[in-house]
Amino acid sequence: MIRIERSALSSYASSLLAAGRGVFSADEAQREIGISRGAFLDAAERLQRRGQLIRPRRGFYVVVQPQYAKMGAPPPEWYIDALMHHEKQPYYVGLLAAAAAHGASHQAVMEFQVVTNKLLPDVEAGRTRITFSYRKDMATVSSGVEDRKTQSGYMQLSSPELTALDLVRYPQSSAGLDNIATVLAELSERLKPKKLASLSVAFEKAVVQRLGHLLGRLGHLRAAEAMFTALSARGPLSWVELDPKQAGDPDLSPPPSERDERWRVIVRRPPEIDE
Repeated sequence: MIRIERSALSSYASSLLAAGRGVFSADEAQREIGISRGAFLDAAERLQRRGQLIRPRRGFYVVVQPQYAKMGAPPPEWYIDALMHHEKQPYYVGLLAAAAAHGASHQAVMEFQVVTNKLLPDVEAGRTRITFSYRKDMATVSSGVEDRKTQSGYMQLSSPELTALDLVRYPQSSAGLDNIATVLAELSERLKPKKLASLSVAFEKAVVQRLGHLLGRLGHLRAAEAMFTALSARGPLSWVELDPKQAGDPDLSPPPSERDERWRVIVRRPPEIDE
C-alpha cells in the first residue's frame, strides 16, 4: 500500500512538472490523490529521502527535477513566489541576490536573500540557503519592487534603487562595507536619481547619509544630489559612522581618517573596492 501511495505521489509530482508547475501543498496533494494525511506524509518522506522532493516549509513541497538532483533543489527563484504566498507574507528578493539579478554581482552569491515583514527562519534547500531580512513597513517601499519573470512564472524583485538602499541598511547581510562599495560601483550606473530620492524617504536618515557618501566616493553625484535634496527636507543631520560596526565602540576603532561635512559621515577606514 505504501509503495502504491508513493508511486501515486510521484506520478502527481510528475504531472505538475508536465503542466509547468513545480510546487504543491500537502492539502492539495491529498485532495487530488485521495489519500489520508498519514499516508501522504509517509509517501512524501520517502520521496524526500530519494531526493525527488524538498519541503522548505511545513505543508509546502517543491519537486526536484532530474537536472537539479545534484544541487538537491531547483533554483529558489523558481518557487520563492509560491513559497511566500504559502506563508501569506509580502516579500521581495533583495540585497546581494537582487544585485546579482541586476547584473551587479562581483562574486558568486552564496545566499538567496529575501526581505519580508515577518521574522522567518532560514531555509536549507539543497545546496542553497534562503535567508530573510525583516522590514516592518513593506508598503512604504512598494514602488521599488518590480516583477521579474522566471522560468516558472514571476518573482518580486527590488529595483536597483531599493537594492542600493537595502545594501547599506543591512550591512551584515551585504558582507560588509568593502563588498557594499564594490557592488554599488557596479549597480550605480542603473540608479535613477528621482526614484532613488523618492525611496530614500522610507529609510533611516543614517542609511541615506551613508549611501550618499558612498555614491559620492564612486563619482555618481547626480544620484547622490537628488537624494541629498530629499534628505535635507527631513531636518538637521547628526554625525554617523560610515561603518556601523565601528559606531558601537569607536574607542577601539581607528581614528577618523576623514569627515564628510556634507553628508556628516565619519570615515575611519575608506572602503576598498575589489576591482
